[in-house]
Amino acid sequence: MDYIEVSIRDEYIRLGQAMKLAGLFDSGSDIKYEILDGNVQVNGETEERRGRKLHKGDVFRYAGQDYKIV
Repeated sequence: MDYIEVSIRDEYIRLGQAMKLAGLFDSGSDIKYEILDGNVQVNGETEERRGRKLHKGDVFRYAGQDYKIV
């Protein structure tokens, strides 16, 4: 599988922050609606909470691309 790596320094990052860090969106409100519309998956399951904590090794999927927290 091909991943785009999203590097973090802390123990975890919230989903909305990870999407912003990955350069997917500039606006938190855009991220909010994409997540609420069911367009984001975390570890293979649809996620509707932008505050979901992601840890190293977690993978989120958006628009057919996988992003791995490292």
